[in-house]
Amino acid sequence: MSDDERAGGGGGDAVEEPSGGPSSDDGKKAGDGRKAGDGRRAGDDKRQDREDKREDDEGRSDDEKSADDEEAEKEKERERAAGRFKAYTRDPLAEDEGEEGPTDLAAAARTRRATRLLFDVGGDLNRFDRSYFNRAHIGDNINLLLGSRRPGAGMRSGPVPEEELRRLRRAHVEPEGYVRLRNALRARRLLVLGAAPGTGRTSTALSLLDEVTAATANGTDAAPVARVRRVDSDGGVRQLAETLDDEGGQTWHGTGHLLELSLDRPGALPPDEMDLDELAAALARREAFAVIVVTVGSAANPLLAGRYGMLCPPAPTDELLATRLRERLEERVAGERAGERDEDTPLEDLLARAEDLAGGEEVTDAVGLDDLRPAEAELLASLLAGHVLGDVSYDDLLSGCRSIAAEQAQEWFAGVDRALTALPAQPERADRGAVRSGTATLFHPVAFRIALAVLGGASHSAVATAAHLLTWELSVQSDPDTTPARPLFCDDPEADVALSRAALTDGKVEVEGHDVPARLVFYRGSALPSAVLTELWDRHFPVRAPVVRWLRQLADDPRSQVWMRAAVAAGELCVRDFDHGYTELVRPLAESTANRRLIFAATTLDQAAGHDSHRRTVHRLIGDWSRKGTASQRWTAAWALGYGNAAATTDDTLDALARIGVRDEGELVSVASHNVVRLLVLPDAGEVLARMAEWTHHKREPYQDLGLAATVRSALTTVDELLMDPDSLLDDCDSLWGNCGDWPLALALAAIRPELVEPMADLMWTALNTARSKDVALDALEELLRSAVRKDGTEWTRPGLAALLPALATEEHDRRRLDWLLRRMMKDPEKPLPEPKARDLWWLAVEPEDRPRQAGPRQDRTRRERTREEERYG
Repeated sequence: MSDDERAGGGGGDAVEEPSGGPSSDDGKKAGDGRKAGDGRRAGDDKRQDREDKREDDEGRSDDEKSADDEEAEKEKERERAAGRFKAYTRDPLAEDEGEEGPTDLAAAARTRRATRLLFDVGGDLNRFDRSYFNRAHIGDNINLLLGSRRPGAGMRSGPVPEEELRRLRRAHVEPEGYVRLRNALRARRLLVLGAAPGTGRTSTALSLLDEVTAATANGTDAAPVARVRRVDSDGGVRQLAETLDDEGGQTWHGTGHLLELSLDRPGALPPDEMDLDELAAALARREAFAVIVVTVGSAANPLLAGRYGMLCPPAPTDELLATRLRERLEERVAGERAGERDEDTPLEDLLARAEDLAGGEEVTDAVGLDDLRPAEAELLASLLAGHVLGDVSYDDLLSGCRSIAAEQAQEWFAGVDRALTALPAQPERADRGAVRSGTATLFHPVAFRIALAVLGGASHSAVATAAHLLTWELSVQSDPDTTPARPLFCDDPEADVALSRAALTDGKVEVEGHDVPARLVFYRGSALPSAVLTELWDRHFPVRAPVVRWLRQLADDPRSQVWMRAAVAAGELCVRDFDHGYTELVRPLAESTANRRLIFAATTLDQAAGHDSHRRTVHRLIGDWSRKGTASQRWTAAWALGYGNAAATTDDTLDALARIGVRDEGELVSVASHNVVRLLVLPDAGEVLARMAEWTHHKREPYQDLGLAATVRSALTTVDELLMDPDSLLDDCDSLWGNCGDWPLALALAAIRPELVEPMADLMWTALNTARSKDVALDALEELLRSAVRKDGTEWTRPGLAALLPALATEEHDRRRLDWLLRRMMKDPEKPLPEPKARDLWWLAVEPEDRPRQAGPRQDRTRRERTREEERYG
């Protein structure tokens, strides 16, 4: 082999370290000197160098001095170019978090994938139209049920009809622990029953009273006129006790009384233990019973912790639905007139068909709730019965199923709107005006539900903290002249979870790149986050301003589990009203100077682009920003393009990234190159690599820098920093990336896509043989080599290295460089590479495993030509 071939083409960009041969001591010492420095020699010889230089300058001509100065200036320019290029490969979030501090791009990418799963509920947010169901007529039962979910004005006193009690006996599903509740009521005559609204607590209370009063009535000669009666909550516990003890109290002998207390109203106080004892004594004198129903929460905790308090668990969903379904089918089949149906289908067959339908994937996804409450089970049973009987089409069935979560969200928000109109004002004080107390207390449950819709899957502490921030914003929006009173010790986490249909689970969150245990909180149903955001944005316009301010605060939260989830949710809100979302949220954030805010805006736009209705709008917007936007808007556009949805084709995406990267002499090469690398995880990775090769051959240096920086980044960036598919790294997923989350992207691609090895190796070779990029490229190659096995000795990226290294070491010069690098790694004082591992890596390169050797002449010729091209254009 000629000297020219051994030097890799002899170009000015050729690597100098291994110039003395693969075992050259000079080469190894040069590498060690660059890495560790030789401070002692510099300190000892500093004065002598200055004296020698002065003597040399005195004896040389002006031409010689000018030539030396020119050469020194060129060397300084090469060093500055290398420094600029190193900056191109920095983490895009490094400016926000400090150059030496850890960044959270991988954690942010994982958070985004998890959050997108929460909003993938089998249908676009725009597919549900509540107005259709308000006027729908799908059997008499369904029309009655649609209005039953809306809160009424309040319960009035009066007897419970025997017909209602009979129906309750037939259809009531006993919750877990029902017998224990009944025994406690019989023993104490008074029971304080705590549960969330809508969980069947009133039905359970009526069923308990029906059973205990029936036993009392059977032991007497004559049953009372009304065994069970409802009591108006306005009078409270004391008035009920007085009624039982007055002159006409004998009328209430053996009766049952249902009292529902509302303790979340401003100024409402729970009865104390003495009041309950007095009521229990009065009930005992009349051999009567009473159940007081309260909503779980901090206000009711003293009652539930007392001797009369007990929690009421919800009825099991499967049994509840089966009971309601059988009831509906029996009513319809029994009502059919003879000869009206062409073919009578047995009840059991209809029931089996309906149950199979209810368990189907489409119906389950459309309902989107992990458990159903009684009214919801009743509505679903009516829909299923109507479908199997031929009265309801399949599309109407699915639409009706989607309405269940929407009705729940409407109920949550509508109740707050009515309560706010009744807020009393405290008397004016000298130092302040009238004060509306209790605003924060009223808003907190709503704020928690909104925070849970936005941050579902985050730690409970993060959601609770965000809920308090939103509570403040809502309170200020409601009463801007008053500082909200923010209670510090009145939180009830269990009540927040129960009232929001949420669930807590043990999990992990990332802190500075490390997993730590945490309690995570989710909605108990995939349909609830979208339903809450839809209800919030479509029906409550005054709430938009405080929510936008709150989202901007979340954009500044340093935790990726918070700001990335908020960005995805903001994208869903933009789908509901893009004009408002863009004007109030996206554009202000896209003009920020903080990179995290720019990523927030880009993620929001990408989430909106995931909906067909807004994809073209986002394409045009990102295209305009890439051509004529401000520097911040172009930065945002580059990040949005990296998701792969912000342009019509991959070619258009790469064109836009190139425009952004080369403008203003490569001002945004760093972010542009990072997002080029993000595209390599998509199916069109071959097209991306081909474009990168074109850029490295370009006559303009900014294009070359873009291609070289993307090449080096592909070796420095791990797969899980880039993946976009929510299912790509799940354990039960068939994705090729499943076991490569912590692999450098270049090695992962080499292992799973062999056809990309040659273009990647060619790009890496160019980076290693270009003066301004060679140092960073060598450091990246060292990181790749060290990733072959893990610290515990198990295999890590060795399959990827086995595929890539042979393509990088096809020439003698390349092997000398690899030999020099391995020897430098072996002599590293901080992380010395063991000799057996170094030998294993060497043989991976020079004797590939199960891989034919590449033809040398073709590869040599291609790379020599490329080096001359680089010499010609700098």
